[in-house]
Amino acid sequence: MKKVKLNILGLSYSQTQTGAYALVLSEVDGKRRIPIIIGAVEAQAIAIQLEGLKPPRPLTHDLFLNIALAFDIEIVEVFIHKLEEGIFYAEIVCEQGSNRIRVDSRTSDAIALALRFECSIYTTDEVIDKAGIIMDFDESGDLTDDFEGTEFIRKGSPHLTDYSDSSIDDLNELLDSAISDEDYEKASEIRDEINKRKA
Repeated sequence: MKKVKLNILGLSYSQTQTGAYALVLSEVDGKRRIPIIIGAVEAQAIAIQLEGLKPPRPLTHDLFLNIALAFDIEIVEVFIHKLEEGIFYAEIVCEQGSNRIRVDSRTSDAIALALRFECSIYTTDEVIDKAGIIMDFDESGDLTDDFEGTEFIRKGSPHLTDYSDSSIDDLNELLDSAISDEDYEKASEIRDEINKRKA
């Protein structure tokens, strides 16, 4: 069975359907994309890693990373191997010394861990044929297909809040407060504004 390597293209969240998030994976050597509907907690775990934010205390996926590293366990790949009745099935492939172990996982959790372990994500042509779509972007990088009512979030995405009247000190205070409140979407916006000013 041939594996197809995937990248994480980003997250989209619906402004019309509360709690609905889509994780969009892209085929490395092609134009096909896989949107996977995930929960808010998993979306947050993926978003903060994509944005490079550091929560004050370890979240569940960070805790798993710390435990795995303490016991010399490495995640070497995530494999999305099946799609049945709209549900994606994934395996986390782990290594501990010479032992290789496959662990069943929800796809959202597996991808949150893949980001933390910086390992590859794979699927099959069969899964992409069932769930894949072609997503085009215009010159500005915005989606041009059927993601009406959503805002697409990926590294370098523009954000909606205007922080132009805030000083750097104000922004740093807002950033600390957003991280303490675990509002990582707001924290990523503030961090991007601080980075823009420093550049």
